[in-house]
Amino acid sequence: MANARRRKLTGARIVIETLLEQGVHTVFGYPGGQVVDIYDELYRSRRRIRHILTAHEQGAAHAADGFARVTGQVGTVIATSGPGATNLVTGIATAMLDSVPMVIITGNVPTNLIGRDSFQEINITGITFSITKHNYFVTDVNELADTIREAYRIAAEGRPGPVLVDIPKDVQVAKAFFEPQPKALPSPLPPAPMEQILAAAEIINAAERPYVYFGGGAAACGMGEALMAFAEKTDACLGCSFMGLSTVPNGYPRFLGMEGMHGRYASTMANVEADVIVAVGVRFSDRATGDTKRYAKRAKIVQLDVDDAEVNKNVIVDAGLVGNLKETFRLLTEAVKQKERPAWHARALALKEKGREIFNKIDADALSAVTPKQLFEVINESKRPETVIATDVGQHQMWAAQYLRFEQPRRFVSSGGLGTMGYGMGAAIGAGIATGQKTVLITGDGSFGMNLNELATAVSCGTGLVIVVLNNSALGMVRQMQTFFYGGRYAHTSLSRGTDFVKLAEAFGAKGERVSSIEEFRAAFARGMETKGVTLIDVPIDKDELVLPMLPADGALDELIVTDERKRKQ
Repeated sequence: MANARRRKLTGARIVIETLLEQGVHTVFGYPGGQVVDIYDELYRSRRRIRHILTAHEQGAAHAADGFARVTGQVGTVIATSGPGATNLVTGIATAMLDSVPMVIITGNVPTNLIGRDSFQEINITGITFSITKHNYFVTDVNELADTIREAYRIAAEGRPGPVLVDIPKDVQVAKAFFEPQPKALPSPLPPAPMEQILAAAEIINAAERPYVYFGGGAAACGMGEALMAFAEKTDACLGCSFMGLSTVPNGYPRFLGMEGMHGRYASTMANVEADVIVAVGVRFSDRATGDTKRYAKRAKIVQLDVDDAEVNKNVIVDAGLVGNLKETFRLLTEAVKQKERPAWHARALALKEKGREIFNKIDADALSAVTPKQLFEVINESKRPETVIATDVGQHQMWAAQYLRFEQPRRFVSSGGLGTMGYGMGAAIGAGIATGQKTVLITGDGSFGMNLNELATAVSCGTGLVIVVLNNSALGMVRQMQTFFYGGRYAHTSLSRGTDFVKLAEAFGAKGERVSSIEEFRAAFARGMETKGVTLIDVPIDKDELVLPMLPADGALDELIVTDERKRKQ
């Protein structure tokens, strides 16, 4: 029976058949000379697998990334050799730093031309060695199917990440027997040893001020319910890293929000005042901890992670639990004692109230006709619980992290570790393709300018998308640094380009609106959410608007800047 299923196929056809075998029905990419055979097979299989043609390979990589973040599946991107492959590099690095599962398939020149500086030859495996979990250069068509299977397994296994498979053209043309196999599944990871879990539980049981700090690992595992159950049992409060947003509903009373450099006051101060920090799937980024030498000096730290390289990497912990994250946390929750901590609970509520006062003061001091707080309140009112919000990188991204409210997991898509300006358009397209629903992109004029060519992709593939451009004619986050730390010397952060984003959107076949008041924005956003296709809303923001709170570089968390004491224009 097995022999009856064996067929001799070209390498290009084996690529497509193996993708389908692995459950891949959507890929993103851009054709070229060294993948034309793969694209010919994509055409032949167009009823079984959908290909999204982007405007640029970087957009394709970000789209595969956004697709993966929303679905939890491995994203797939295809590109040709040379510049096609190198154009993927930023997208691969973005996925690597945010632990996003992705398989990248590139073509290369025939093996007999490798090393001869052939037209569009590049050593893409060497270039991407440090930004992939693993990569392959396939020289034998007989190994092609198993290599692709292994790539999908590795991308999803343990700590997820990108895996690259580079396939020379002669391997795509050569033939080999192909026998379908079951979908390659990640090897199950065991939980941390029980004796370590029990020792960590004793640390938590002895605490009076427990704080649970969770991140992208918890988000990837869908641990929202588990985190809330732990908080209820231990009377703990919850805070998250940037990558942890949307894991726990914002309305959950014990959730204090994102902590760190531009985080919520309540979560950041709870971290400072806690006597035990339970870190779940989070790597203690410098943006979250500030000066690590002064981080959590009053607290013991219990760290749970799937990757042992993360334990004791940035901060030294008192208990490190390495293993299957969800299962280890379940066992830890069973092991800790039920305990009420009324004084700590009351303190967390007081911190939340203080945080609300700070944000109200920031909003009152805002310089724009449409303030960031007002803008995101409208979005919160108008979006649906299932709406995915994607962002680019900059001030708008931090305002989104501060003010947006999420009720369902995997609804927030943004570049955290690499901070990739230009990420948003591709990611929003990938998320929209994944859900088939209206997606919202929050961007700034600086970030949007980097990959606005993907408007063509969004329009041509029928993506439902509302793009909100917070337009301050500046590179706002860098300008903010120059304001605070460089004496107001605004070196090359002004964007006086005169670009008319409304006309630009219309030129691409989208709808465009410019607003000048919160009432106009409310109406425009509602229209965008109800209208088919792509709508762009240009929202002027004052160039001197600040993201607060703010942690100075190398500052401690208790040095959080919560107000702008400089004299500001009226």
